Amino acid sequence: MWDFSVGRTIGVVAASWPYVLLRIVVYTAITLAYIAATGAGAGVGYGVGHISSSPDGPAGFALGGAFAGFALVTVALYWMREYILYAVKAAHVAAMVHLLDGRQMPQGLGQLEYGRRIVKARFVEVNLLFVLDQLVKGVIRVISGIVTTLGSLLPIPGLQGLIGFALSVMRMSLTYVDEVILAYNIRTDSNTPWDTAQRGLVLYAQNSNTILKNALWLSLMMWGLTVVVFLVALTPAAAALYLMPGQLGGWGFVLAIVVAWAFRAALIEPFCIAALMQVYFRVIDGQSPDPQWLERLNGASRQFRELGERASAVFSRPQTDRQAG
Repeated sequence: MWDFSVGRTIGVVAASWPYVLLRIVVYTAITLAYIAATGAGAGVGYGVGHISSSPDGPAGFALGGAFAGFALVTVALYWMREYILYAVKAAHVAAMVHLLDGRQMPQGLGQLEYGRRIVKARFVEVNLLFVLDQLVKGVIRVISGIVTTLGSLLPIPGLQGLIGFALSVMRMSLTYVDEVILAYNIRTDSNTPWDTAQRGLVLYAQNSNTILKNALWLSLMMWGLTVVVFLVALTPAAAALYLMPGQLGGWGFVLAIVVAWAFRAALIEPFCIAALMQVYFRVIDGQSPDPQWLERLNGASRQFRELGERASAVFSRPQTDRQAG
């Protein structure tokens, strides 16, 4: 089955409750912003649609307005959302690394400042952390492609279907894996994050089968719990729709989606990250990066080469400047 302890993982997430609370607030606010923008766009489109002579004009313009509102808020919030969320996630990852290692953590809301200091000590500014995260995500996608290509060379009937399913699971777990690489960077107390991330990615690639197996279990757990939470949250909405048919029931359905998504982001995602951290740290223990995988990734991934170039640039600078890089 899986290679992580469910009890220990739950304990780590529970012990980092200030971050769970913060994630609930952030994710709920972002989700509500999308709903509000889409609704406002639909309302504006519906009003503008009345200038059309077509009887379907208001409905068509409302649909277009909803799409435009969603697209505009996506563009406006994308970078800000990535910065905000990754700053929160990074501090949470730092706290969970220390909790998994049995280190003492401040109680209560003091964890938030503690995690921020850990991240700042390693990466100086969020911009550096954000760029590193984007590069790691690009490399993970390349690793997914390489694993698929290698599997396609094996003449085993039905293997392609299995590989396609495995690849979909790997894609689903990309967000968690790049945070596991961040955890590796923090755990090794590295002052050269580019070089450490490159080594961490090679170690991930050479152990991708084990990590993929656990990602499969975590994906099943994640979506199963999300569906359960959605159904539980939908019960009051169904009751409201039965007692008072109309818009109230529709808003109840939307609220159920928001609650399920916020629960998934605030509780289930940290559980998956903490579980994969356990698996990754255990499987790479005592290992060194495989030169074959290093060469393979260098040849296949521009992002991986960029990590190496940034690492070389840091090592070429004077010792006193390296921590800032």
